[in-house]
Amino acid sequence: MSQDGVNKGRRTLLVGATAAVGAVGAGFVAVPFVKSWNPSEKAKAAGAPAKVDVSKIEPGAMLTAEWRGKPVYIARRTEEALATLPALNDRLKDPENSVKDQQPAYADNINRSRKPELIVLLGVCTHLGCAPKYFAEVKPEPFDADWKGGWFCPCHGSRFDLSGRVFNGSPASTNLVVPPYSYESENVVIIGVDEENA
Repeated sequence: MSQDGVNKGRRTLLVGATAAVGAVGAGFVAVPFVKSWNPSEKAKAAGAPAKVDVSKIEPGAMLTAEWRGKPVYIARRTEEALATLPALNDRLKDPENSVKDQQPAYADNINRSRKPELIVLLGVCTHLGCAPKYFAEVKPEPFDADWKGGWFCPCHGSRFDLSGRVFNGSPASTNLVVPPYSYESENVVIIGVDEENA
């Protein structure tokens, strides 16, 4: 022991122990902080592709999937419905899909799809973002006596044909958007990934 009554060995031990505990504590604080910089699982999933089994969709039926927090409509059109598409051109605002960023190049056709019978569309009206309702049947409806099937937005009255093309007189100015998609197999569609840009 020194003359002033201080045990330097004990002091060194206490300083060392305090520093060690402080370093461990800093590690416990730093790890969650650094992990918080990584995107959450929910955020990763929000931008991730969505796989959808389309094998159970009957002709004339539609299912709704989700991709990037938005509804995606996948409908299987009948031969009768597909046959009506060319006759509608004079009733549509943009029958030729002139807004090219609304559909990938492989969907820039009258069917707006890779395969004629199956269409994939974002279920978001291009007017104010409402969710249009699906009407598969070719029969008169209260909103259109010469209805050939498609989507109708009850919020503001926008009408779209079975290719998602907007009718004249609708508040929506552009066709429904076709998201990028591809086929993993005959019955599985991957929304958000297309072979051309993979």
